[in-house]
Amino acid sequence: MFERLKILYELQLIDDQLDELEELRGDLPNTVKELESRLKTLQNEVKEKDLKRAESLKKRELNEELMKKLIENQKKFKAQLYQVRNNKEYDALTKEIDHNEEQVAKLEAENDALADQSKQLSAEIEEQEPHIEELEKELKVKEAELKEIIKANEKEENKLLAERKKIEAKVKKPDYSAYSRIRKAKKGKAVATIKRSACSGCHNIVPSQRQLEIRRNNKLFFCEYCGRILVSTEISDSVSE
Repeated sequence: MFERLKILYELQLIDDQLDELEELRGDLPNTVKELESRLKTLQNEVKEKDLKRAESLKKRELNEELMKKLIENQKKFKAQLYQVRNNKEYDALTKEIDHNEEQVAKLEAENDALADQSKQLSAEIEEQEPHIEELEKELKVKEAELKEIIKANEKEENKLLAERKKIEAKVKKPDYSAYSRIRKAKKGKAVATIKRSACSGCHNIVPSQRQLEIRRNNKLFFCEYCGRILVSTEISDSVSE
């Protein structure tokens, strides 16, 4: 059991060092993610607006083609007015002419609206482009800063990760499960020692009887106040040696 407790404490020491390296990066990883997210959102918005603008142009071109056909038909119908033989034929032609005129007017109004929409979309895209450029520049700077920090500590981090992998393989599954759960809940500190009769994690006094039980190193004990795994000074000293 002594070895089992010692392995947990060793794992905590390794994780402490990895956490320190993570702290050196500060808020840069989150900043990079946030900038990436904002940039992606803006780029998607511009892409969507550009697509709408292209669709608007295509629709206007189709409308123009249709109007040309309708106007050609208008000319034919008007020419036929001089050849009608009765009122019925005349009424039918004038009805077609009126219908065509309505269609042309409707298409012209739609194209005017589409042109206004395209103009508005172009203005919005033009307004967003400087923001995209600014975000791209800022992201590039922050990525370079983060890369530099990671590179500076890469060897040490890889060494620690390799050590952690070896130690983790020795930890029993129930112990690792408890360790991971507590570590997540207590900002990385899952294992605490007893210093001056108190838990080094929460600084609450550990009862004398419990201290004696912990010194036997024969089972896992948890702090009554913070829930961290408590190990004796014998364990911590054996790792330090």
